[in-house]
Amino acid sequence: MKKVAFYTLGCKLNFSETSTIARMFEKKGYRKVDFPDKPDIYIINTCSVTDNADKKCRKVVKEALKISPEAYIAIIGCYAQLKPKEISEIPGVDAVLGAAEKFQLIDLLDGFVKQEQPQVMASDIGGPLDFNHAYSIHDRTRTFLKVQDGCNYSCTFCTIPLARGKSRSDNIASVVQSAREIAKTEVKEVVLTGVNIGDFGWENGKRKATFLELIKALDDVDGIERLRISSIEPNLLKDETIRFVANSKRFVPHFHIPLQSGSNKILKAMKRRYLRELYVDRVATIKSVMPHCCIGVDVIVGFPGETEEDFLETYNFLTALDVSYLHVFTYSERANTEAIKLKPVVPLAVRHHRSKMLRSLSEKKRRKFYEDNINNNATVLFEDDVQNGLMHGFTENYVRVAAKYDPLLINSLRKVMLTNIGSHGYMEVTEQDVGVTV
Repeated sequence: MKKVAFYTLGCKLNFSETSTIARMFEKKGYRKVDFPDKPDIYIINTCSVTDNADKKCRKVVKEALKISPEAYIAIIGCYAQLKPKEISEIPGVDAVLGAAEKFQLIDLLDGFVKQEQPQVMASDIGGPLDFNHAYSIHDRTRTFLKVQDGCNYSCTFCTIPLARGKSRSDNIASVVQSAREIAKTEVKEVVLTGVNIGDFGWENGKRKATFLELIKALDDVDGIERLRISSIEPNLLKDETIRFVANSKRFVPHFHIPLQSGSNKILKAMKRRYLRELYVDRVATIKSVMPHCCIGVDVIVGFPGETEEDFLETYNFLTALDVSYLHVFTYSERANTEAIKLKPVVPLAVRHHRSKMLRSLSEKKRRKFYEDNINNNATVLFEDDVQNGLMHGFTENYVRVAAKYDPLLINSLRKVMLTNIGSHGYMEVTEQDVGVTV
């Protein structure tokens, strides 16, 4: 029985796909092991959102060879689709599979026997691609359920449409069936994931459903305690969706909404499909019906042409906005994107300085959000995440909570009173604060 280990770089969507591919291996008789357990095969699922992700791929390959020098190494994912030849030249790589091939790798690689030259299987994604449904299981306390893939947008900084193709979705009946399968396990929370999940509903080039119809169907699936929406574009987050989440049985009050810039000039250069005024409206609508809703923001600093005035416009915009935390990305040049041709280029030192300023702002935003939740009752899903004798979990609205380690708390939903922010920046609850199982 050959041993296989998996490593995932990048987003929640990648995690859902890696988990599904791992189950395919197990069904074929392979034994899944951890990365350090000297496997016969390594499957590395890559990301290519930033230049740093490319470097991480190379480092993971190097570490794999240190542990198991004779292992067969296959690279899949976005980086594999975008730069198959470059990856095939990394010492130790035996196979590279693109977006259309990764779910067929067991059949395509035929026993994982090393060849004289690396095998490269990355076909053009210009045409229509199949939707491969996926969800993670047994990897984390929560499950990532893939509902959509690809993107029809043409943001000037983004390689994802080149790596994953056009927008396409699972059908609602299939997603609901996957949710029912998950509900039979011990999973308490499901996170809906995709490249552009608000664009859910495209099948074979035609729109067959809407995101609102999907979440209404999932809200009726018994056995799942929580449903969480991952990143959703502001122009696709409709009033009806916000109001449905506010009154739903299972969807939690948490949205992650990409902004990318608080400058309309930069948003236009990025070819985003909204202006900052729409973003303000989305936040106001959410807060009007869910005052304690958590709102996360993606923002990019150092985009070509971003002046100091443009950056300060973004900084001041975010300072005034009632949001809970920021995910800050330092712009990096990506081949085959429009932005790589834009001028003037922002110096790296300036990019890093701006990034540092926004990360500091994010900490202030998170602290303020946590302070606003003090003396609130909440439900925490505790995870198998133990550090220095403390275990952690998240409330419905994504407040991170620390409690003294107790194995009985793992993967349980407990009522708590939020009373204190600890020195580490998380909410702390005592044994007395942890209430009954929900």
